Formats: sequence, C-alpha cells, structure tokens
Amino acid sequence: MSIVSNSIINADAEARYLSPGELDQIKSFVAGGQRRLRVAQVLSESRERIVKQAGGALFQKRPDIISPGGNAYGEEMTATCLRDLDYYLRLVTYGVVAGDVTPIEEIGVIGAKEMYRALGTPLEAMSEGVRELKNGALSLLTGLDAEEAGFYFDYLIGALA
Repeated sequence: MSIVSNSIINADAEARYLSPGELDQIKSFVAGGQRRLRVAQVLSESRERIVKQAGGALFQKRPDIISPGGNAYGEEMTATCLRDLDYYLRLVTYGVVAGDVTPIEEIGVIGAKEMYRALGTPLEAMSEGVRELKNGALSLLTGLDAEEAGFYFDYLIGALA
C-alpha cells in the first residue's frame, strides 16, 4: 500500500486529520513520483534486454538448471524460466511506481515459494535470476534511480530466499 493510502487509512481509523509528519511523507512521495515513473519506464522499455541478459547470466552460473533433469531443461522450460524472470521484473516496476513493496508481496511472493517448491524449482536459482535482473537493470540506471530500483530488487531477492 502506498504511503498516501496507508496514511489516510491510519488517520481515518483514528478519526483525525493527517499529521504534519504524514503530510511531509506524502509530499516527499509525490516529489519522487517523476523519478519512480522514469525508473519504471526505463525498466519497461528495456525489459527484453534485461531478461535476456539475466537469463544468460543465470544459465551460465547455474548450468544444472538447463541440463537434463533441470527445471529449465529444454526449449519450452527455458522459455518458462525467462517468462518468470520477465514477471519478476514487471513486479519490480509495480513496486517502484507504488513506492511500496506491497504489490510485489501480494502479487508475486505470497504462494510463489510453495509453488516453486511443489515444482521442484530451486528457490536459490530464482533468487539468483532476480539478482541477475537487478544487475542488468542497474547497468541502465544511475544515482537515485539505481538506488530506487535496487531496493525493490533486494526486497524480492530476500523474499524468494
């Protein structure tokens, strides 16, 4: 939930106006909106490149997953793995735009660990794939933009671990 929604819900639950501190937090959130949108746009426009690069790096570091018996063995399963990486990159853009991890948590993490375990997919390989997404994405960003995106990638990496 964004800082705006969260502040309003909390204030309303206490039947009060937003506090000066809450208003300052909202002001900061709004001021960073252009940066968050810029980051999400760069990631969205570069998604094919980022995913392809991340997949290549992952498969090089973890050849076991593309070897016979691995979860990404064969053309179809490799495509499925890349699809999942694309999905996680998309979730990071949602978090960036929202300025909050809630979309990542609610859409992509809850149940994901259980699903991957049931499929026999090594969670450490998924975390490594997201780490490679982060590397590719951050190579396109600098300064506060990279810091902003990095936070959401790190959150996702930790959540999948």
